[in-house]
Amino acid sequence: MEKLKHVTIYTDGACLGNPGPGGYGTILLYQGHRTELSGSYRKTTNNRMEIMAAIVGLEALKEKCKVTLYSDSEYLVKAMSKEWVKKWRANGWKRNKREKALNPDLWERLLQLCEYHEVQFSWVKGHAGTLENIRCDELAMQAARQPNLPVDEGYIKEPQGTAT
Repeated sequence: MEKLKHVTIYTDGACLGNPGPGGYGTILLYQGHRTELSGSYRKTTNNRMEIMAAIVGLEALKEKCKVTLYSDSEYLVKAMSKEWVKKWRANGWKRNKREKALNPDLWERLLQLCEYHEVQFSWVKGHAGTLENIRCDELAMQAARQPNLPVDEGYIKEPQGTAT
């Protein structure tokens, strides 16, 4: 049985308005090495950026790893650790008989990454002094404030019931 490297990942997403310009920040830690990643989109949601931060961190790994992923997003941590996302996928991306699950494009990418890596999701209280969480928030906010942001192709505005 192979011995997997254990990597710690901290993530955060941010949005200036929700929806609005959004960014994510990710920090990977492994044996004294530190990698910081960030990115942003012109119009997106905070939840999409929280999920994207986790995806980017896991996609940065060059081989199968054991990962502890810290996020201040209860939405992300609970959806993955309580396996809500697997149920949504099994139900055709529906949360229940009437409600669609939001962000199926990102959840699908994250599930595929978690099927490859061994990932444990852990919640960390946001803005409570955890240095890496604070730094991820800074990265996400800096990214969201950049000019000429790309379009988040997966962001779909929910219908408001009136034609525009």
